[in-house]
Amino acid sequence: MKRSNRVKEIAAIRAVLAKPGATSSDYDLNPDVIPVEQGINSPAAVLIALVEQGGTLCVVLTKRAQHLRHHPGQIAFPGGKVEAADGSIEATALREAQEEVGLPPQQVELLGTLPKHLTVTGFSVQPVLGFVKGDFAPILDKGEVEEIIFAPLAHLSDPRKYAVQQRLFRGSLRKYYTIPYGPHYIWGATARMTLGFAERISG
Repeated sequence: MKRSNRVKEIAAIRAVLAKPGATSSDYDLNPDVIPVEQGINSPAAVLIALVEQGGTLCVVLTKRAQHLRHHPGQIAFPGGKVEAADGSIEATALREAQEEVGLPPQQVELLGTLPKHLTVTGFSVQPVLGFVKGDFAPILDKGEVEEIIFAPLAHLSDPRKYAVQQRLFRGSLRKYYTIPYGPHYIWGATARMTLGFAERISG
């Protein structure tokens, strides 16, 4: 894509993010379920990093290592809990992305944030969006990340590609959003956050 068109696309995304929005939750599709973690909102942040791959604007996703305590093996954004030394929610997202996939913070142009998302594991997650300037050569933290995935933004930002599925969790059926990409199965909190982004772009 020509640089002028990419600049316009990034500017449009920045404008969309400036609009107010409602907090989402892993329980959006299960309003009758009272979460065990009700009232536990540990602050966390994820980086939704947009990077150009072969002329296509893609989103950086990771497949989490199987041994992790929270969400093992799931497709997720780089991110984690807020630490006292971070200074801001954006700093948390950038630090985690550097630790997990080797993305230098100075290479990221911050675009804005999406509304917070509350997870079934008791985290209040702030999605931070950024555009990766220049070439990006991932360096994975094998202790946390099994694989890095570049999913086209056009795919993730199309609300028609999302579906609702359900599975047994803690003794009852729970519904959740999904969006497959190739061999990858994106679901749960990650799919809910990308759907929120898709709805804002297409709205």
